[in-house]
Amino acid sequence: MRAAGIDQRLDRTGPTRSEFIRSQAKAVTATDFACVDTALPRRFHVLFVIEVATRRVQLAGITTNPTGPWTTQAARNLQMRLPDDHGFRFPVRDGAGQSTRTFDDVLAGAGIATLRIPPRAPQANAFAERWVRTLRHELLDPTIIWNEHQLRRLLKECIAHYNAHRPHRSLNQRATPPEPPDGSPPESSRPPASPRLHPTRHRTPRRINEPKRPGMSSRHPQASAQPFQSRARNA
Repeated sequence: MRAAGIDQRLDRTGPTRSEFIRSQAKAVTATDFACVDTALPRRFHVLFVIEVATRRVQLAGITTNPTGPWTTQAARNLQMRLPDDHGFRFPVRDGAGQSTRTFDDVLAGAGIATLRIPPRAPQANAFAERWVRTLRHELLDPTIIWNEHQLRRLLKECIAHYNAHRPHRSLNQRATPPEPPDGSPPESSRPPASPRLHPTRHRTPRRINEPKRPGMSSRHPQASAQPFQSRARNA
C-alpha cells in the first residue's frame, strides 16, 4: 500500500504509538522474558519489568517453564510490591502464550491496562528488547551460568548496578534517579541541555630561534631591544 501511495491511517485521529509512549512515559512500563542458557545445558526464562521514564528494572521471576499460571502468579507478586499510588497505568507486553487474559485481569485489578504489541513486531517493545541486549552484552556473554542460584545472584547485582550507577543515554548520561522513601515512582530528572561550546582555538607558538618574518613584530625582549641598540651605536 505504501508503494501504491495509499495511506493506511486515513481514519486515525489519535496519536501514534511512539507519540503515545513519549507523552505517557511516566505511566508506561515494558515487560518481557529474557532467555538464559546455562552450561549444562538448561534454559531459564527471566521475567522483568522496566520503567520507561526512569529506566528502573525490576526482576519479576525466574523459571524453566513459563506457563500461563506461573506468569499470573508473578504478576500478583509484582502487584503486591507496588504502592497504592504507583502511577503505572500502561504496561507494554508481547502476545506470547505466557501472558494470558488472567495476567491482564490481575493487573487490571490495580488499575493497570496492558498494551499488547502487534504480532511479529518486537520493535514495538523496544525498551524491553534494548534491556535484553544490555543484559547479554554486560553479563551473559562474558559469564558462564551454571544454575539458577548463580543466575539469580548475578541478576540482582546487575540490576542493582543498572538502577543506581549505570549512565543512560536517555537520561543525559546520568544514572537512574533514586527511588523515594515512600515507594512512589520517582520523577524523571533529566537536566536541561547544555549550550554548545565552541572549540578553543589554539595558536601554535613560534620558536625563539626561528627568523622573524618581515612586517611582524616579535614579543621576545631581546629581539625588541635590538633596534634600540643599533640606533645607539650609529649615534
